[in-house]
Amino acid sequence: MPTVPPPSVNEVQATGTQAPTISYQLGLALSGGGARGIAHLGVLAALDELQLPVACLSGVSSGGIVAALYAAGMPPREVLRLLQELRIARLTRVALSRHGILHLDAVGSLLEQHLGVGCTFEQLRLPLTLVATDLLAGTSVRFSSGPLLPPLLASAAVPILYRPVEYQGRQLVDGGLLNNLPVEALLEGAPAHLRVVGVHCNPPNPEAQVPNMRALVERTFNLAIGGNTVLSKQLCHLLLEPPELCQYRTLSFRRAPELFDIGYRYTLRREPELRALLAPE
Repeated sequence: MPTVPPPSVNEVQATGTQAPTISYQLGLALSGGGARGIAHLGVLAALDELQLPVACLSGVSSGGIVAALYAAGMPPREVLRLLQELRIARLTRVALSRHGILHLDAVGSLLEQHLGVGCTFEQLRLPLTLVATDLLAGTSVRFSSGPLLPPLLASAAVPILYRPVEYQGRQLVDGGLLNNLPVEALLEGAPAHLRVVGVHCNPPNPEAQVPNMRALVERTFNLAIGGNTVLSKQLCHLLLEPPELCQYRTLSFRRAPELFDIGYRYTLRREPELRALLAPE
C-alpha cells in the first residue's frame, strides 16, 4: 500500500498549516537462535511493561515461534511458564529418515494446542510474517496469509536435525539458513510511521571454545547464519542484541529463566532509545 509522507517544512510555510503529529509504532524482527530465542520473550515482556506499541512482527525459527504466540495474544511470561513445564524429550522423537533425525509432529501438536486447530495468519491479533528456506530453489520464502502452522514448522525445521516440511509444492527448512534476521520483510511496503527494531539473539562470541565435534558443528552453524544478518542489522532503525547471550548454547533450554531475564533487563536498559525512536516529529 503506498504511503503519503508528512508535509515538508517548505510546504508547511507555504500553506501556513501545521504538519500533523506522527504516531510511530514498532515493527519487530525476531531472529532464530534455538534456546537463545527465549530472550525474545523477555524483550516482549519489557515492551509490554513499558507500554511501547508493537504494530507487527516478523520471525524466523525460534523467533518465529515466539512471534506467532505473541501475535496470537499469549503473554510472554505465560510462554515462559509453558517452556519450564515442558519436557524437551517430548519434542525430540527420533525419525531416523534419510532427510532428518527428528520428527516435528510433537512440536506441531503443541503449537496447535495453543494457537488453535486450523489457525490462520488472519486470525492473529497482530500482522505476522514468517520466513522459511526453499531447500531446492535455494531462496527465502515469506508467509503472511493462509494456514499458520505449516510455515511456522517449516521456519523452525533445522536442516539435518528435522525433516523438511513439504508445503505448497516446496521442501521448506529453517528460514535462518539464508535470512536469520528478517528485517526487510517488515520494511518493504511499510507505512511511514513504522520503526523496525531487529532483535538478534546470536551475538558473536570471540572467546568461544571448540573442544569437540558437537561444539564445532554448533560454532560453524552460528558463524554461517551470523554472516547473513550483517545487512539486515544495518537496515534496522534500532538493533537489540544482548551481548550476554553469547555465553549460552543453542540447546540451553533448561536455562530458560536466565535467558528470559537477559532479554527483559537488556530491553529495559534500552528504554531511552526506544522512546526516542517513537518520539513524534
